[in-house]
Amino acid sequence: MQDIRNIAIIAHVDHGKTTLVDKMMLAGNLFREGQNLSNQVLDANDLERERGITILSKNVSINWKGTKINIIDTPGHSDFGGEVERVLNMADGCLLLVDAFEGPMPQTRFVLQKALQIGLKPIVVVNKVDKPNCRPEEVYEMVFDLMFSLNATEDQLDFPVVYGSAKNGWMGEDYNNPTTDITYLLDKIVEVIPAPQKLEGTPQMLITSLDYSSYTGRIAVGRVHRGTLKDGMQVTIAHRDGSMEKTKIRELHTFDGMGHQRTDEVECGDICAVIGLEKFEIGDTICDLENPEPLPPIAIDEPTMSMLFQINDSPFFGKEGKFVTSRHINDRLQKELEKNLALHVEQFEDSTDKWIVSGRGVLHLSVLIETMRREGYELQVGQPQVIYKEIDGVKNEPIEELTINVPEEFASKMIDMVTRRKGEMTSMEAQGERTNIEFDIPSRGIIGLRTNVLTASQGEAIMAHRFKEYQPYKGDIERRANGSMIALETGNAFAYAIDKLQDRGKFFIDPGEDVYMGQVVGEHVHDNDLVVNVCKAKQLTNVRASGTDDKARIIPKVIMSLEECLEYIKEDELVEVTPKSMRIRKAILDHDQRKKANKN
Repeated sequence: MQDIRNIAIIAHVDHGKTTLVDKMMLAGNLFREGQNLSNQVLDANDLERERGITILSKNVSINWKGTKINIIDTPGHSDFGGEVERVLNMADGCLLLVDAFEGPMPQTRFVLQKALQIGLKPIVVVNKVDKPNCRPEEVYEMVFDLMFSLNATEDQLDFPVVYGSAKNGWMGEDYNNPTTDITYLLDKIVEVIPAPQKLEGTPQMLITSLDYSSYTGRIAVGRVHRGTLKDGMQVTIAHRDGSMEKTKIRELHTFDGMGHQRTDEVECGDICAVIGLEKFEIGDTICDLENPEPLPPIAIDEPTMSMLFQINDSPFFGKEGKFVTSRHINDRLQKELEKNLALHVEQFEDSTDKWIVSGRGVLHLSVLIETMRREGYELQVGQPQVIYKEIDGVKNEPIEELTINVPEEFASKMIDMVTRRKGEMTSMEAQGERTNIEFDIPSRGIIGLRTNVLTASQGEAIMAHRFKEYQPYKGDIERRANGSMIALETGNAFAYAIDKLQDRGKFFIDPGEDVYMGQVVGEHVHDNDLVVNVCKAKQLTNVRASGTDDKARIIPKVIMSLEECLEYIKEDELVEVTPKSMRIRKAILDHDQRKKANKN
């Protein structure tokens, strides 16, 4: 039986979690001399790197002075909260990583609360102490207050604190005396985090996460709770609904460095991957063949937002993507369901080329759309809709806890904006020159809020939100007030036409771009839609008059990211997403048919 320590790393988005894990892997000699692959092994997919967030939780293990340390990376963003709760079940302790300037943030609180409830022993790492104007002492106090307010036990409150800078590769007990490496932290982990208890008896393992391999199919990942699992042994899978199914383990792997390694048996306390099981879901238990005893299943949060996905049927379809048919998109969505738990897909009414896809929030769904787009899919998506529930005959909607941190001069603007969207302020406190304001706000109110908040605070606001509970419906919320400018005909946009229309609103296209009839080319200054002809060229005649030959002055177009487009569109509009471009369009392209539909 080898010495094992299982730790989960908890941190807010961008507090240096991935960098720290890289340094731990270097210390554990996972790379050959002179080879440093560590720049972010965990955030391996392109999207994670660009956004600087962890989307999928991953496992890495290192060997430190004869002790095996299993490091479990947890996502920091609340849209992926479903991942977090399951992953923490595999750990015995947690590393709480906080920024020496920002201190603990609202989403850290969410994960930390879960960790303390399970009874994990925390170690606090105050990172980025090399930053100017950092305040490690104050941050330490803030963490203590936070743990106290989350009802931590006396043993949990007696946590060790480590200061350092993951980027510069050192950790020590005093932030004024930098050390040369991160040995201090690794020794602390071995010393403070308890080794897993050894429970004798029939084997039990709760499946807490999924992996997927194109060779072997779905792989069940979890921690052996009791007894020993052996390669090739006959087991029973106890499903969530109470049914039992007998099956056989084809291969058994443990985590070694960044990959798996095949092994004959796994003792209790270690984390392993089981290959060869046919039907299983997260929350099922692998247990003894003869007398199965299932562990209590993990509750997974329900989706709170849904979106309409459909095939691309715009005039420009199929020009850029490889996968454009409904069969392609359906297969891709079904494949995503294999590993993305909080996602639900169902056919839209009787149509074969439309689906209702539900998830945890706009970010959760937009990450899926962005991934599909990069793989060469073309599709169209509708406005994000909140999922309502009927509880005791009353219509209920999801409410989120929203935290906005802004310089104090913008605080009143923020409160005004959020209360207009049916938000209620729950607390407000000043931290130096900044103010931290907390609200309870309907999920509907958050759609499209980020852009407005950033504009109103000159880009200074830090905004975070997480799902809280369902509450009775709060009434209507006003959405975007401005109408759209819609192209009248298909063709090439001319600078001459755009120049003459600039006082009507702001444009989303540049001169020379191809547009089609019914495409939204800009935002109107008034609240009604306006059909404009951007393909109109200048009439070339031989009549000259003063002032006719002014050169066109074009204001640069407004560029929106995928999330901004999704939050911007109205109910009768769609976002067309192809590998190279994103366009907003009306659901009904023809101008006359749109008028008829509006009358009805």
